[in-house]
Amino acid sequence: MTSTKWKCRHRAISVCSLLALATSLPAMAQKPEQVSRIGWLDGGSASLPAHAEAFKEGLRELGWIDGQNVAVEWRYAETNYDKLPELANDIVKLNNVNVIVAVTNPEIRAVAQATSTVPIVMVAGVDPVGQGFISSFRQPGGNITGLTSDVSPDIFGKYLEFLKELVPGLSDVGGIIDPGHPVSQVYRKAAEDAAIKLGLTMHHAEVRAPDDIEKAFAAMSAARAQAVLVYRSVFIFVHLPQIVAAAERHRIPTIYAYKDAVVQGGLIAYGSSLDALFKRSATYVDKILKGAPSANLPVEQPTKFQLFVNLGTAKALGLTIPPALLVRADGVIE
Repeated sequence: MTSTKWKCRHRAISVCSLLALATSLPAMAQKPEQVSRIGWLDGGSASLPAHAEAFKEGLRELGWIDGQNVAVEWRYAETNYDKLPELANDIVKLNNVNVIVAVTNPEIRAVAQATSTVPIVMVAGVDPVGQGFISSFRQPGGNITGLTSDVSPDIFGKYLEFLKELVPGLSDVGGIIDPGHPVSQVYRKAAEDAAIKLGLTMHHAEVRAPDDIEKAFAAMSAARAQAVLVYRSVFIFVHLPQIVAAAERHRIPTIYAYKDAVVQGGLIAYGSSLDALFKRSATYVDKILKGAPSANLPVEQPTKFQLFVNLGTAKALGLTIPPALLVRADGVIE
């Protein structure tokens, strides 16, 4: 009798053990979802989140949710380029960063100097081959890939052509440029060469700090510039409201590289869509997180440039926008 009871109890325990093991197997098989880490280096300001939102939207469409299966380490230099190396090193020292997004040339260079192994995705690089970031567009060859914002610095010549269409009898053009941008001299030379071909004289003024903006436009007025070209840079983008306001005060027709300027009251803008570039950069992050080597991911150049015109500003300046130019515009603000 004792033996029988023991066997029954032993059988019950065995069944319970098997049931417990079977129940635990799915839990044992389900590993916690791994969280990938993305570094983000932006020379601009955290107070201007539109581009970060475009990037996060791109990630979401690819199944990456910040705070869930991916974590973004956000770093902003607040237009202080001198802080970029420190911020880049800070990101690299986190050790477990899978990929780093670097917005423009200053950020790209800072991260490239901090690491030669962590993949780097450019958002709006300029002349990446000439700057030594990549070997070629088709085969980058190192740890840097991504997108460029300009096909060529020669695009600045196109801006002068637009101004010549807009301003009758144009002969003198001003240029507002940020010398802190690494390729500012490349931009400047391209515009000056184009000005010579178009029979224009250029007068440049540099802006390094917010106080320089008003001084620059005053210098343009003193030089009798009939129109102004505002070059691109992180500093200039962050301070677009002040620049647009200064152009309005001095009543100088001004062309910009950013659509945002026209939305804020600027006359005309021409360039690649920054929001599109930020969103598109998420596709590179996605491929790298899924194992693609950055060395083999071709760098993309923009194929579409957008033209925006503010008719209200043109009217205030006493300008008539040529119908041919309006037809080409991607967006018109009344």
